[in-house]
Amino acid sequence: MRADKARNREAILAAAGRLFDEADDPDRVSMDAVATAAGVGKGTIFRGFGDRDGLLRALYDQYTAREFQTLPDAVPDLLVRIWDFKRRHRVLTLALEREGFASPYRNDGYDRLHRHLVDLVTRARGPRNADFLAHALLAAVRSDLVEYLKEGSEADPREGLRELARSLLGPEPGAEAAR
Repeated sequence: MRADKARNREAILAAAGRLFDEADDPDRVSMDAVATAAGVGKGTIFRGFGDRDGLLRALYDQYTAREFQTLPDAVPDLLVRIWDFKRRHRVLTLALEREGFASPYRNDGYDRLHRHLVDLVTRARGPRNADFLAHALLAAVRSDLVEYLKEGSEADPREGLRELARSLLGPEPGAEAAR
């Protein structure tokens, strides 16, 4: 990749990240605003990312690659970590999930988390339905649910996620000994 193209890509991703972190609504982050904040023309964004969806996916993939470099080996810990990630990056993850039905499921970050969960579910209960169960567990940390439960809910999502994992997979090894 040419140096100026790489520099523009990093500037665009950094600007988009700042704007999404500061926004309260995904629709308030326009391509024009990203271009202005990055100091590039809007065409540069479209050439580099294709469209808004491409920009969202690239930013999300960058964040997940960094924040999920290592993955916990316990399903409850992984679910809580994903929940916390989506709370921190709520506007970006909401934007990604709003782009269309397939969007939240067709990116490197989701694929990596799903594969890891399939492995953990398979280890805990065997391969039967492990693929579906991994998708179902990830559905419990969808951004729209994170958003819905963020204010005024008496639910404790982290404990709920741990209980969901326990009900599906049984107690974690060594959990009984710790009591």
